Amino acid sequence: MKELITESPLFGVTITILSYYIGLIANKKTGKAVFNPLLIAEIMIVLILILFDIPFSAYNNGGTIINMFLGPITALLAYSVYRERKLVQNHIVSILAGTVAGSIAAIVSIMILSVLFGIEDPLASSLIPKSVTTPIAIAISESLGGIRSLTVTSLLITGVAGNILAPFMIRLFHVKNRIAAGVAIGTASHVVGTSKALELGEDIGAISSIALSFAGIITALIAMIAF
Repeated sequence: MKELITESPLFGVTITILSYYIGLIANKKTGKAVFNPLLIAEIMIVLILILFDIPFSAYNNGGTIINMFLGPITALLAYSVYRERKLVQNHIVSILAGTVAGSIAAIVSIMILSVLFGIEDPLASSLIPKSVTTPIAIAISESLGGIRSLTVTSLLITGVAGNILAPFMIRLFHVKNRIAAGVAIGTASHVVGTSKALELGEDIGAISSIALSFAGIITALIAMIAF
């Protein structure tokens, strides 16, 4: 019976949706940023696979179906950019400059930490694109000889951290400029962070959306030139 359930793609889809739904309820009930729906869903799925001794490949039969929607959902962020297109046009130079600076900082920080902690090249290469959206990050990682699974893990951690910490960091550093807030969130924590930016305001979400797009392109160019 267990084999019949886990071999069906519906198994992965079902536990993903249920886990995320439970995460949404916990987030609404508590109102705490730490109860992030995505983080709760990830923890629940991992625990289910471990407790019931279910191989990841069985879960991923349905996970691949969910991944199919990643590209279209990312493209939908363009709608918020369109609605705030005048704002983007008026601040395009600032957005581009901030994104370039943020992308360089993300790459350099990984390189420095890799040297300090003695991280080998394949691992470092896997972490370099941690701040850009998934399809681009995986392509960059593979071109640098990185490990795909480690790249995906670093993307999840970075995105969830950005989603949870973005409002706190904005208050901590007294970021009053909404353009700067959007650029920082989109550049540092890709789509998952941008989902929080949209909650903070349509304008911040639009800037974050365009910043994550620029960050992907800029990171890819830096990887091609520097590595």
